[in-house]
Amino acid sequence: MKILAIDTAGVDCSAAVLDASTDVLLASVTERIGKGHAERLMAMIEEVLATAGLSLHDLDRVAVTIGPGSFTGIRVGVAAARGLALALGIPSVGVTTLEALAQSHLAAHPGEPVIAAMDAKRDEIYAQAFDGQGEPLGEPAILTLERLSELAARHCAAVIGTAAALVSGLPASGEPDRFDIITVARIGAKAKAEMSRPKPLYLRGPDAKPQDGFALARA
Repeated sequence: MKILAIDTAGVDCSAAVLDASTDVLLASVTERIGKGHAERLMAMIEEVLATAGLSLHDLDRVAVTIGPGSFTGIRVGVAAARGLALALGIPSVGVTTLEALAQSHLAAHPGEPVIAAMDAKRDEIYAQAFDGQGEPLGEPAILTLERLSELAARHCAAVIGTAAALVSGLPASGEPDRFDIITVARIGAKAKAEMSRPKPLYLRGPDAKPQDGFALARA
């Protein structure tokens, strides 16, 4: 099974093709761009397919990160995955950034419960707990630092991600949460394939709010 993996949920813009039957990464490309995912993504998909010696019609599934993360970036990736899957008549699956972070950690620390925790700013944290086999112990949630600490104590779990330092009373490093695109592909390969479309995972509303007071008065 050939899987196209896409990640535009954070500062990276990534695409990869994985042969899930052999767990061989056929091609991948990642650029840390911050913004402008829409302008780069399709060219990156073309690049990884050409490197892998495949066409779009050789794909069996599309996996895409659905958040939490950048509102604009998530929309770009999800829209691309939906469109490709619809045009090719193949399944598309969503992968949360929290699961990708957790699975990246578990690859090096198997068997240890872990909480993926992303600094969401405004004294809030995106978090989700996983057991030592990577199975979720709850749904993704937006937590306070106090609740995150309670969650870690309850599951005797390590806290990873940009919010990990906050648990220890240290300032966040300022470095963004990142993971290898092959992790997204591997999660997507194991996910239950459904023809339903991936949906963005937004745990809170966008930071930008419409402004009042600029409407013209009716004559």
